[in-house]
Amino acid sequence: MSFPKDFLWGGAVAANQYEGGWNAGGKGVSSADVVTRGSRTMPRYVTYKTADGKIHKDELFTLDAPEDAVFGVFEGFDYPSHEAVDGYHRFKEDIALFAEMGFKTFRLSINWTRIFPLRG
Repeated sequence: MSFPKDFLWGGAVAANQYEGGWNAGGKGVSSADVVTRGSRTMPRYVTYKTADGKIHKDELFTLDAPEDAVFGVFEGFDYPSHEAVDGYHRFKEDIALFAEMGFKTFRLSINWTRIFPLRG
């Protein structure tokens, strides 16, 4: 079986895995920005601060944050979305690679906090 000559081969990326540049260009903090790295033996955590100034980490899939939780990024945690594959800074190279592979289409998702950067 062969594909029609006008078949559109393409690629796609997801913002939380691709973007990087988590605090560049006026972007606000997104939900992906406050999730730590996990592994097969360590769960992923969501980080936040409470009104008493204490920093917390709760497991991502069992998160039960209190009313006064302010989700944020804190020192000492590893947040994989912050660098991702750094499409924010390398998008031109990436698009050139897609073209080199013969891709005709490219679907890009953009983090909403890049468009609507809510500030607390």
